[in-house]
Amino acid sequence: MQELSGRVAVVTGAASGIGRGLAERFAAEGMKVVLADVEEQALAATEADLAATGAEVLAVATDVSSRTSVDDLADASVERFGAVHVLCNNAGVSGGMGPIWQTTEADWQWVLGVNLMGVVHGIQAFVPGMVAHGEPGHVVNTSSVLGLSSGGGSIYSVSKHAVTRLSEGLYHDLRAAEAPVGVSVLCPGMIATRIVTADRNRPAHLRNAGIEIPPEMLERRKVMQERFLEIGMPPAEVAGMVVDAIRDDRFYVLTHHDMITPQVEARMQAILADEPPAPGLFVGGIPADRPDTASTP
Repeated sequence: MQELSGRVAVVTGAASGIGRGLAERFAAEGMKVVLADVEEQALAATEADLAATGAEVLAVATDVSSRTSVDDLADASVERFGAVHVLCNNAGVSGGMGPIWQTTEADWQWVLGVNLMGVVHGIQAFVPGMVAHGEPGHVVNTSSVLGLSSGGGSIYSVSKHAVTRLSEGLYHDLRAAEAPVGVSVLCPGMIATRIVTADRNRPAHLRNAGIEIPPEMLERRKVMQERFLEIGMPPAEVAGMVVDAIRDDRFYVLTHHDMITPQVEARMQAILADEPPAPGLFVGGIPADRPDTASTP
């Protein structure tokens, strides 16, 4: 898909972080942009900022864990702009930390509901129309380096491995259908976003009643969140990589090759050699998928 100007892009998780970076870049490319997010105040601010640049934008409050909500997003997108050409299933949360046996049903429902089913819902709500209108299009699903590597048993990592495999399956399904729609899976490393503190958006009915987070765990999360914002790649740089991948029809989009490639190689080598799983990724002495745990590499 070479021509972006005048086309329509839908971005979930668009009010902040990578999602906002994508929305800003698409608008700069002359695209009409539909912004979707569960944080309504931040969503309205993003819409206002982009509109002030002259971009054509539409903001739709959306809970991607709800198929009905995503269907409503699709309907609003088509009603306002017509055919959708680029879909970025980007919304994501972190959560369900700690040993896998200590996680709760609510942890699983929340993280998988957003990170995995949010992508499924986006595909089901938008891709049939993208295939039917017959124009060049592209789907970008946001996974993670933790969706390619080994490490602790966090629900986040489980969800991101699922997104990677889901994207691979979507790629093959679209090729078999001879549809002019490309697919990319975005696997970010450390990006300057607030993903570590995503529980600010956790619905009340999926919170763990009666379970208090220990102060030391909150402090470790705070340290990791500060680390992400301090040294993480700017979302605008990630957005540039995504636009290049769309134009080049490139499937895997790795933001930090020097960090991600060794993780992938270590995991694959362990599999091929019939060895135990490779170690996971550490950030500032803390496992990247377990910010509740103090450790050293």
